[in-house]
Amino acid sequence: MATDRGSEVSNEAKTWAMFCQLAGFAKFIFPFGNLILPLIIWQLKKDLDQFVDYHGKESLNFQITITIAFLLVFPTLFVLIGFVLIPAILVFDVVMMIVAALKANNGERFEYPLTIRLVK
Repeated sequence: MATDRGSEVSNEAKTWAMFCQLAGFAKFIFPFGNLILPLIIWQLKKDLDQFVDYHGKESLNFQITITIAFLLVFPTLFVLIGFVLIPAILVFDVVMMIVAALKANNGERFEYPLTIRLVK
């Protein structure tokens, strides 16, 4: 199996790991796409390489955490603080997905901060 160093991870594994990370953007196309698409990619490609398996789990855990955060913060729209919190969560989500995708494409592992690790 491949390790974490960029030169030892196949280009195919790097590409699929990056796709796992970028799949979170599917939330902008259809509801809960940020959960469905990473799950599908991870399930189809996790046996390709342990690197893809790692990034698939990381992506899925992060997207579950972001979804929970949105669901918890949504009711605060009625007291106006949600108008600040929701964009803050959205910016954090987008920036972290881009950073994770770049790390995956470079053959590096990336661990999302503030993430609930439900998928092991």
